[in-house]
Amino acid sequence: MKLRLIIGTLLVVAIVAPLALPSYQVTLLNYIGLYSLVVLGLVLLTGVAGMTSFGQAAFVGLGAYTTAYLTTSEQLPAWLSWTAGSPWIALIVGLVLTAVVALLIGSITLKLSGHYLPLGTIAWGISLYYLFGTLPAMGGHTGLSGIPSLTLFGISLKSSEDMFYLLWALLLAAVLITANLLNSREGRAIRALKNGQLMAESMGINTFRSKMIIFLISALFAATSGWLYAHMQRFVNPTPFGLGMGIDYLFMALVGGVGHVWGAILGAGILTMLKQWLQDWLPSILGSDGQYETIILGLLIVLLMQKSPEGLWPNLLKRLPASWKPYTKKAQPTAKTDLSNAAPLDKRSLPTKGTKVLEAKNITRRFGGLVANNQVSFTLYSGEVLALIGPNGAGKSTMFNQLSAVDTPSDGDVYFLGENLKGKTAREVSHMGMSRTFQHVKLIPSMTVLENVALGAHQRGQKGVLSAAFHSERQEEQQILAEAKYQLERVGLGEYLYHEAGSLALGQQRILEIARALCSDPCVLLLDEPAAGLRLQEKQALSELLNKLRQEGMAILLVEHDMDFVMNLVDRIVVMEFGEKIAEGLPEEIQTNPAVLEAYLGGAA
Repeated sequence: MKLRLIIGTLLVVAIVAPLALPSYQVTLLNYIGLYSLVVLGLVLLTGVAGMTSFGQAAFVGLGAYTTAYLTTSEQLPAWLSWTAGSPWIALIVGLVLTAVVALLIGSITLKLSGHYLPLGTIAWGISLYYLFGTLPAMGGHTGLSGIPSLTLFGISLKSSEDMFYLLWALLLAAVLITANLLNSREGRAIRALKNGQLMAESMGINTFRSKMIIFLISALFAATSGWLYAHMQRFVNPTPFGLGMGIDYLFMALVGGVGHVWGAILGAGILTMLKQWLQDWLPSILGSDGQYETIILGLLIVLLMQKSPEGLWPNLLKRLPASWKPYTKKAQPTAKTDLSNAAPLDKRSLPTKGTKVLEAKNITRRFGGLVANNQVSFTLYSGEVLALIGPNGAGKSTMFNQLSAVDTPSDGDVYFLGENLKGKTAREVSHMGMSRTFQHVKLIPSMTVLENVALGAHQRGQKGVLSAAFHSERQEEQQILAEAKYQLERVGLGEYLYHEAGSLALGQQRILEIARALCSDPCVLLLDEPAAGLRLQEKQALSELLNKLRQEGMAILLVEHDMDFVMNLVDRIVVMEFGEKIAEGLPEEIQTNPAVLEAYLGGAA
């Protein structure tokens, strides 16, 4: 018995449910569906991308009030008269309006970070809530009534049973769209937001665009839920769209598993049913005075967060037999997807060997009174391996950040392929053909090794969100994954494709970063301590790979502390101490340089 068989069985149960259950229970299922649609957006926004929002209820209200106004007003303004009171046109208008509002709010809110982001969502959530209750056209705090029931193919959806199928069909469509999106090039970029924005930008990913995409999608899901709610209730007022309901949606996401698509439905179902049961049972036990159900519910949620901080859905998955799961960590590549027939991605032409590709001119970087780099200059040529060495704290990694536009020099200039990088972002530099690894490994531990490396090829794809949502980008996706597989096999990690990246040893994670950097098809490769944590055979394999890349015409700049590795590999060496360049030359010259021996190698014997 497989997981998909269980899901199929649940779908059959859902189809039969309205025919077998009392109307009250069907109505309860409808509310679970409405809440799930909103929570699904929070799975994307909060669970996957790490952006906490308390304002989703306001977007629900936007969808509800739009359709309520357009379908109940006796005389619409001339510019809205074309809607003719149609609920289906009202849905389109509501989605467009929500998209505009979400883009405006998101352009401001999503630039915030830390605790300012959730506080910002509270602010605009409260503002929209009071707007609904203030505008006379929206009925004030009394609300709007007389909203017509929906009609589909000539069938009036007046009862809870009638609404059930439409509501759950839309919810399942949203689940499918979300799952498709997350399992795509755009989805990997979204999943990198939570723990790897610096890395993602360095791989050419526009992280702000990815944030806007999921903020917009979550708002549209919420507005659709509001539209359904209005026509199911046939009455709206501001109460269900306030901050309290926004908090409830977050609780539902946390209970089900905030990072899991199916956790949205599980969390909405459990919290809705639990709240209903407490409201039914507690008055008979504790009396009808007081909000005992709220107190008990709060305590239960705190207990759940302690016992299962990831939510209930991942815990359920852990308890499934391995044969029921889509694939295991040790699955062979064919168990997931066949990449053997994918066409290769387009490759850039490398500069002619000996061409100047990267130049640092008098780079100075100050952090207040601390000078991390002081008037550092050197040049890197195509087909060359250049080492940047020096004691700990010499300013080498800071220099890497200046070269790759992760940081901006206080003075001086960096030229890449003859172009000044002043004013460029790390994403733009990556698109120009520079890729890098990091001193402290930056990967997404919960993603597979293959997916982590595929992030490097993000900029080499073209398909967007709509293609991903409707699964029409499969050919390009196969090409990207095939490229990632090729680079992993190239660096010796081919047997780990479907292992979680966080399960690899530190040395393997560093090699993974090199594969990811190569996946972006660079002409300049910056490697920050690539041999750290590697065993002797792994260092030898890495040296062979870098030699091969050099022969192909790639320029490589590396920071490394292993002197045997450096001296046997590189063409030239630049030595730094206290942020300044103290020597530059061939390996044999550096080995005998008095200043280097004194500063870095411990002085002359």
